[in-house]
Amino acid sequence: MSDVALQQGRLHLRLPAGWIVAVLVALAVLVPYAAPQTFAWAKAYPATWIVPVSDWLKAFLYWLARDLTFGLFTFKEMTRFISSLFGYALAVPKAVFSTGITFGDEDGAFHIPRVSWAGLIAAVTVWSYMLGGLRLAVLGFVGFAYILVFGQWDSAMVTLSQVLLAVLCGVAGGIGLGILAFRVPRLEGAVVATLDFMQTVPTFAYLVPLVFLVGVGPVSGMLATILYAMPPMVRVTMMALKRVPPELDELARMTGCQPRQVLWKVLVPSARDDLLVGVNQVIMLTLNMIIIAAMIGAGGLGFDVLNALRQANGLGKGLEAGLAVVALAIVLDRMSRALVELRPVHGAAAQHRRRLFWAGLAALIGFTLLSFAFPALESLPPEWRITTGSMWSDVVSWVNINLFSTADALRTFLLIYILVPVKTFLIGFPWVGLLAVVAGGAWSLGGWRFALGMTALIAFIPVAGLWERGMTTIYLCSISVVIASLIGLPLGFLGSRSERMHKFLGAMCDTLQTLPSFVYLLPVVMLFRIGDVSALVAIVLYAMVPAIRFTDHGLRRVPPSLQEAGTMAGCTGMQRLAKVELPYALPEIMLGVNQVIMMALSMLVISSFVGTNDLGKQIQVAISQADPGKGLSAGLAIAFLGILADRMIGRWVAARRERMGF
Repeated sequence: MSDVALQQGRLHLRLPAGWIVAVLVALAVLVPYAAPQTFAWAKAYPATWIVPVSDWLKAFLYWLARDLTFGLFTFKEMTRFISSLFGYALAVPKAVFSTGITFGDEDGAFHIPRVSWAGLIAAVTVWSYMLGGLRLAVLGFVGFAYILVFGQWDSAMVTLSQVLLAVLCGVAGGIGLGILAFRVPRLEGAVVATLDFMQTVPTFAYLVPLVFLVGVGPVSGMLATILYAMPPMVRVTMMALKRVPPELDELARMTGCQPRQVLWKVLVPSARDDLLVGVNQVIMLTLNMIIIAAMIGAGGLGFDVLNALRQANGLGKGLEAGLAVVALAIVLDRMSRALVELRPVHGAAAQHRRRLFWAGLAALIGFTLLSFAFPALESLPPEWRITTGSMWSDVVSWVNINLFSTADALRTFLLIYILVPVKTFLIGFPWVGLLAVVAGGAWSLGGWRFALGMTALIAFIPVAGLWERGMTTIYLCSISVVIASLIGLPLGFLGSRSERMHKFLGAMCDTLQTLPSFVYLLPVVMLFRIGDVSALVAIVLYAMVPAIRFTDHGLRRVPPSLQEAGTMAGCTGMQRLAKVELPYALPEIMLGVNQVIMMALSMLVISSFVGTNDLGKQIQVAISQADPGKGLSAGLAIAFLGILADRMIGRWVAARRERMGF
């Protein structure tokens, strides 16, 4: 036999990597069932192998608080000092918008009133008109008027004061870190890795160490909010500065500008539009996190919503407070977006814009000064307010009477035929099989080193003793992602085919993304009571937006030349969609699915309030028990799941684009 024939024989005997992976995964899954006595350790993770990660994290935090010193001060004393500075800073906007300032004792007290509700509504209306025209002005007036008339003004002003300070600190800190990473390229990799981790850590995980180090109160909530909302600003700043044409930098240096002048007079002004997009993201994340921070004493509208979820008959008041959160979020979002889109003007238009700005400021100051003589302008009298709490309670009663059978039938169907079987299967799934599935998929995507890293991430769940809660998280997240994708992908397809549908879906997605996550829990609890079904519905509603947006965007980006080529090749409309458009748009669509997973993991932590027993529930319990170790270990597990999904989908998208020649 010749050498050529021997080589051909060897080639035919080689198995593809995919088959090898499939065989190994099948062995890891089936062998524990085939020989349960011999391989019992492979089916259920042995308790003696569990690593006390939560105890180590708790000991580490105690070491930080008690033993770590910087000169004469301990780490905890420094954090307390920093928190006191933020406390003084928070007192300023809180006095301006919420409490006013009182000098002297009760007998001879002199009270400086807070900003008048009439002045703030007038200023918001005028400034909204300046930014976006009549439609935005009407939205601003109606939104703040609703908050006032329906008795939510005091809580809303507490929330607004926290939002303003948190946004200011988040934007300033984000721009500063972004500039540092841009100026020192060696730091960029570390900064990006830190941002990836911070954006996958669930919101509640930010609360756990701050409660331990700083204590319960508004300052802890605000610090958690700043840390949560800052990463997008850092990322946007880095990207915006990189996009500035190098010619501008070179021109500025040739004219004799110092590096600081080049930065603040050329680079930052040139990146203005992108930076304003980052400011919008910081505002929305801040408003979302401020509501969650009510768990540790932030107060405001978030406390009202949270308190309603804890009360058996408080759903009506919770819906009223939730609508106030929605109104505040929508107005702030639309105003910040209009600011992003605002273009510089000159001449008469610029003068008109300045007049509107000063008119709004004059109304704000004028009505506030009038409130010295007319106290009703500082705080609306109770008899002028309207409450819808009883109305919403009646709505809840009507829903329970008329829709209970339908909602309960749907709830029972989901539990019996989908949720319980999947949950039972995953909790009883061999942990070695789970590691094999992840390792096999990662190996096929990125080689053995990538597989090793991804396997280490998923192995954290059984090793840390979080198997049941971790599998509950995976089961809820996976089902929610599937349902959200089944809803979002067809809607995105319809949006790509119809301009009217595109505009409607855009407005719907804008509204859904504006709503703080807590608000989703109120209507689903009203329909499905507490439990996994309510969590599932809330997660789907919250997480399906990226599937719609990315599908619409991906299909709209298909070049007309490719579509024409498919038509000329004799394809029908469905064939062109299946063989040309979807393959081209698939990487973009998968990025949308990736975002769906990230948002589902984020919402899972919030949904622990409606009775789930997942990793989010452990974080919630850790906060109530002041056990930072348990909370951080659960937070790390959720973050590792998010990083795992992000990296694997990212590798698949990159490989797909490379095969398509991009």
